[in-house]
Amino acid sequence: MSGGPLLYLPGSVMFLALLIKVPTLRRDRGRPLDRAACALLVVGCPLTFLASPPTVSAVNRLTGVVNFSAPLVFGLITVFSGTCVVLVLQWGGGPPAAVRRATRLTVAVYGALTVAIVVLFVIGDAPVERVRDLDTYYATTPWIREMIVCFLLAHTVGTSALTALCGKWLWRADRSLRPLRTGLALIVSGGLLDLAYLGAKWASVAARWAGRDWVVPADVALSLASGAALMIGAGFLVPLVGGSAAWRDVSQYLRLYPLWKALRPAAAARVRPVPLAWWSPVGIRLIHRESVIDDGILALASRFDPAVRGRAYEAARGQGMTETRAAVVADAAVIAAACRPGSAGTAGGHPSPYRLGGSPLGALAREFRTSPIVAAARGAAADGTRSPA
Repeated sequence: MSGGPLLYLPGSVMFLALLIKVPTLRRDRGRPLDRAACALLVVGCPLTFLASPPTVSAVNRLTGVVNFSAPLVFGLITVFSGTCVVLVLQWGGGPPAAVRRATRLTVAVYGALTVAIVVLFVIGDAPVERVRDLDTYYATTPWIREMIVCFLLAHTVGTSALTALCGKWLWRADRSLRPLRTGLALIVSGGLLDLAYLGAKWASVAARWAGRDWVVPADVALSLASGAALMIGAGFLVPLVGGSAAWRDVSQYLRLYPLWKALRPAAAARVRPVPLAWWSPVGIRLIHRESVIDDGILALASRFDPAVRGRAYEAARGQGMTETRAAVVADAAVIAAACRPGSAGTAGGHPSPYRLGGSPLGALAREFRTSPIVAAARGAAADGTRSPA
């Protein structure tokens, strides 16, 4: 059993994911997929804490049984691996009856393996406490050897199934679903690290069987196990947080900053801004920021120059942009030019009849900050020249 203080972090991550997931389970208790995901997190939370060497020593000392943590942690990892397989079955879908049969069989097999681990430890003999390397130290001890094989086999099958399915899902997932794809990528990366850890453990055990003393360095095992647990925990957390309304509000609020900063002076000259308290939630802050941007656009409407828009649009289309994106770039260029002091919408400073094309604020803010065409329009307005096409 490898681990350390670093394992407390993935346990905390899984616990946070569980807190976010539980309300969904309460609203829809009939979904087996949600139940399997929550079960995985419920098992994973204490597992990462119990596998840490300081906790292992404390449990052994409190129970008065040498290596008591071995069947406890190995059993929990086996349950975790079985839950991974159940989650894979639920994710994979198929005829409900077939999925139920496969799920029951998986629960029965992994339940039997968990019981076998406990029984084998009881009838075996492990008198020397091993906090980090019990699996390799007792690899040739009767009954303890079989317990270790049960643990490694169950863990390998569960991690392999979870990694393979998430990799397949990642390959097929729509690229627009960024939180989901990020979560799947993290789970796959964590699964590969865990398989590397298991491969090293299998090699160490096999070497002991062959009469050789080859043991995975504790630091290497700790890094692999901790990294795998952290990535898998984060992989379940990212889609839950990234797909939430609060996260979308925060992301939109941050994306709008450059546009809000540029339009805030014009908005303040037109209307008195409503002050926000420091404790105002992000949803209210987002609405406030969008209102300031709208007020700023209305305040600058008389400065909007259709010629700037036309040149920017043609330049964007000339670079191969779609009509939709070119229109957003053109609107952003008009705003950038109008924000410059002394700019005017038409010759003689008469108000321009031009209005923006209703581009989404998020896309408008992105082009306002990053587009070279918009930067050229901003620079031309500052110099009093025409922006390049």
